[in-house]
Amino acid sequence: MFDDLRDLYQEVILDHGRKPRNFRHPAGANREARGDNPMCGDKLIVYLTVTDDGRIDDAAFLGKGCAISTASASLMTELVRGKTVEAARALFHQFHELCTHDTPAAPSDDTPVDHDALDRLQVLSGVRQYPVRVKCATLPWHAMAAALDGGPSATTET
Repeated sequence: MFDDLRDLYQEVILDHGRKPRNFRHPAGANREARGDNPMCGDKLIVYLTVTDDGRIDDAAFLGKGCAISTASASLMTELVRGKTVEAARALFHQFHELCTHDTPAAPSDDTPVDHDALDRLQVLSGVRQYPVRVKCATLPWHAMAAALDGGPSATTET
């Protein structure tokens, strides 16, 4: 059973790594941030189109990186589209917990939890066994958070 699940997870990562979704520069993007992982050379730019009422209307990315960072960016752009900025930030923190802790901390009562999104992101949770790979998986999310904050860049070294 465990081997079948691991094989499925690897298949999903390889699929998103080889054929990333939302790999483009959207014309209407009004926020962007660069992500850089100097440890392994992953570099990407996350583009967001945030509406006046604080909803992410579009999310995309461009760049070059390993299969894990590319798959993570691909999944992230699919999952944050349509969410509020606050919900996207909450998902980032929950994903970071998923990648860094065997038992993620429970979110506070007022933090929205998108269980479906976290289930889809479970494919990347295995990186917690390889601390260097955590940076690959979380890089796009750090860049997305920087874009939401209006910052120009994010790095895995901070």
